[in-house]
Amino acid sequence: MNGTGCAAGVPPVVAEVLRGRASEADVLVESRIRGTVVGLGPDGTVELSAGDPGAVISPRSTVKPMQAVGMLAAGLDRAFGPGGRGIPPELLAIVCSSHSGEHTQLAAVRAVLAAVGRTPADLACPPDLPLGRLACERHLAAGGGPEPLLMNCSGKHAGMIASCVASGWPVDGYQDPDHPLQLRIRASIEELVGGPVAGTAVDGCGAPLFGIPLVGLARGMRRIAQAASGPRSPRQRVAAAMRAFPDRVGGPGRPDTELMLAVPWIIAKDGAEGVSVAATASGLAAAVKIEDGSQRAAMPVLVAALRRLGAFDGPDAVDEVDEVRLAAIGVPKVLGGGVEVGRLRAFLAP
Repeated sequence: MNGTGCAAGVPPVVAEVLRGRASEADVLVESRIRGTVVGLGPDGTVELSAGDPGAVISPRSTVKPMQAVGMLAAGLDRAFGPGGRGIPPELLAIVCSSHSGEHTQLAAVRAVLAAVGRTPADLACPPDLPLGRLACERHLAAGGGPEPLLMNCSGKHAGMIASCVASGWPVDGYQDPDHPLQLRIRASIEELVGGPVAGTAVDGCGAPLFGIPLVGLARGMRRIAQAASGPRSPRQRVAAAMRAFPDRVGGPGRPDTELMLAVPWIIAKDGAEGVSVAATASGLAAAVKIEDGSQRAAMPVLVAALRRLGAFDGPDAVDEVDEVRLAAIGVPKVLGGGVEVGRLRAFLAP
């Protein structure tokens, strides 16, 4: 990745916004965006980086797949009956999600809660409007207002509640960092990232937020993705659920859903404050943290890193990449007067 203009301790420029109708010489560089990037090769070693991938970040919702692994390890399956196959993949996908508030997604959240005799009234996440623009417009047009169920993290919270009931732990205070469930989730995250949590804060939904290095985030997602062809382990099931139901993980037009639809052998998750991560079953993985927390460059830079690693045409490829869909999230258009007049471009290393 290009480190132009990087001072000591300052992440390099990893993307720029270009605006202009004419030739490349006439294009204006409207903004330059700094960030940290890491890419892992098939053996797990760092193959590309920008900035300091060992620096601790706030991973936000990118760790939801790891939290889901922790919930399965804590007994989430027992919520769905003794001797059965456990939580169905379409519901496991909603536990991993930052959903858009679509009707099918909300029905999945209710189903997770109903498995243990609970309702949305038990959710400890704050009331919110749907994250998806169209879902929000429909909800407001129908006279609706903020609800905990509509909050994009309600699937994760429903999974936490179900895990507590299944394990005989109190539901009250399930979001407390010292709750037995959160201690089990923390242990799973530490196992996946390959090191201790650097600190604990509070996420936007009220659940514990564990600080980890960006490279640890990539390693954790890599370990989940690599388990996709292995035995029916918690890691394998999370990867399989995300691949089978990418529309549950985000929603229509959402970057992580669009990436998984464009490249079906990838699992991906984005988070607030400019964090994104993705990995393949062969062990390729990339993670991005945009310095100023803006979302606009996170997915384009992630796509550029994945392309550089060979994630779109390597040993994982089982079908053609949907390049049109990939371009829409990888090289977003800049509009002027309702038409395309520029683009956001991620930098690639020479």
